[in-house]
Amino acid sequence: MFMDLYHKFLAAPEHFVTVYVIPFVIVLSVLVFVHEWGHYIVARMCGVKVETFSIGFGKEIFGWTNKAGTRWKISWLPFGGYVQMFGDMDPSSARHEDEDKTPLTEEEKKVAFYSQPIGKRSAIVAAGPTVNFIFAIFILTGLYTFVGQPYTPPVVGKLMVGSPADKAGIRPDDKILYLDDTKIYRFQDMVQFVSVNLDKPIVIRLVHSIGKDAWSKKVVTMRVTPALIHEKDRFGFESERGQLGIYAPPKGSAMKKHTLVSAFIAANEDVWGIARDTLKAIWQMIDGTRSTDELGGILRIGAYAGDFAQQGIISLISFAALLSVNLGLINFLPVPMLDGGHLAFYAMEKIRGKPPGERFQEYALRVGLTFILGIMLFSTWNDMIQLKIISYVKHHIF
Repeated sequence: MFMDLYHKFLAAPEHFVTVYVIPFVIVLSVLVFVHEWGHYIVARMCGVKVETFSIGFGKEIFGWTNKAGTRWKISWLPFGGYVQMFGDMDPSSARHEDEDKTPLTEEEKKVAFYSQPIGKRSAIVAAGPTVNFIFAIFILTGLYTFVGQPYTPPVVGKLMVGSPADKAGIRPDDKILYLDDTKIYRFQDMVQFVSVNLDKPIVIRLVHSIGKDAWSKKVVTMRVTPALIHEKDRFGFESERGQLGIYAPPKGSAMKKHTLVSAFIAANEDVWGIARDTLKAIWQMIDGTRSTDELGGILRIGAYAGDFAQQGIISLISFAALLSVNLGLINFLPVPMLDGGHLAFYAMEKIRGKPPGERFQEYALRVGLTFILGIMLFSTWNDMIQLKIISYVKHHIF
């Protein structure tokens, strides 16, 4: 796949940039803006002065300063962003006045981040990832209201011969009601549930068809273990998923229109379903059930962003919602340098009655930074291997 992309780039670099690079930068910049705006707006509501709001890192390309004194800017490296608040000096957002040659005045302390109560600091920090969830719900609600939600009834079309579902006695026209304790509303729900379940047994409750008449149907419960499938997508990225061997009904998928209320409910269900499945996949990588080869980085996100962009704006918006949920979820992890790490420091401060010691904060920051950089390097290495960039370099250079 790397060679295909490489030749496309050589043949028409402007087309490659338009298809892959620009959609990726746009989606990432929007999500970063949303995340940082969450921090910003809650900080302003709490009376904290915000000095800088930056999309990207590094040297400023252009910017402006508003009446509140905040410098809004776009910087060269479009892979993130930050909000710098007055008095925000260290990983626990606690400033040490004894190290400052010019102590803050009482008026400055009122607008300094470090001097705010724990509740306000926690609200400001939690606002970023929280708004990522809200944003995903918002755009999915809009899609489901004005465009519709992809919908296929949770009915068995046909079965793969010899598959776990076939062996368990599931038959065409059976209607899936529950997988474990999860209510199944759409065929898509079943696919997603089974995919992240890998090869763990599932308790399936369904309406079993034993004849064509209505009275020949009955509700049955069975225990089925999905098959573990290893597959590659068109880019060469590897993944594992569970498979029951059930095909969708022949009528296929339709777009189900919603009222604003039902769209909001459906969007919430989808967002929390994404979060649940993401956490489950992360835990599976930790306990060894799922291969860490699935951990993708910036190259994988860029490839998928370009792929969804080629499918149309609706697909790209749906991808942005998925990415927004994952961005919010990751930032809630209790890792120093992430928002969840700050919240962990505040929890310790609440319990102890004072912030953690400086040395502890310093070591925690180093560990957190090392962890994040390690994950970034490992995921990028995964992407380069699966795109066959590494093998290409070895073959043509070494």
